[in-house]
Amino acid sequence: MYIMGTLATHVLQKQLLELQDNMLNFAYTLTTNREEAKDLLQDTTLKVLDNQDKFTDNTNFKGWVFTIMRNIFINNYRRIVRNQTIIDQTEDLYHLNLPQESGFDTPDGAFNAKEITKAINSFPDEYRIPFTMHVAGYKYNEIADKMSLPLGTVKSRIFFARQKLQTMLKDFR
Repeated sequence: MYIMGTLATHVLQKQLLELQDNMLNFAYTLTTNREEAKDLLQDTTLKVLDNQDKFTDNTNFKGWVFTIMRNIFINNYRRIVRNQTIIDQTEDLYHLNLPQESGFDTPDGAFNAKEITKAINSFPDEYRIPFTMHVAGYKYNEIADKMSLPLGTVKSRIFFARQKLQTMLKDFR
């Protein structure tokens, strides 16, 4: 039993080493930063090695590793967002009542939210519904399931809606 476990560990480690370049590329697509991608690669490699006993032989190894990487990335992102969230604990909610910085240099540089909403609402339902669901945070596969459409159709409709919106609002840039 021990010899078999050692052999399986060796094979898994060899597969993991062979995947390092692919993993780095995937990490870079997630982070868009070379140093963060290297950190994510290292975190993933350690997590895979720590959890190698949870890998089953009939599972796609590359898919398993990439899922671990994606989950680490998502968890790190959520942790960052959580740490940046400011909770106003003042008695009279003083901080919430302060004027908020919009992020725009001038009021003229900002899109009027009503105009954006009007533009989106002018789309036919087949484009408007998946686009608004996507903006609301639904994943492509969730939208496809909800609308009983193929995944590719949902992705293309969201893509075309995004292009149409950019065209409609090009004068606001």
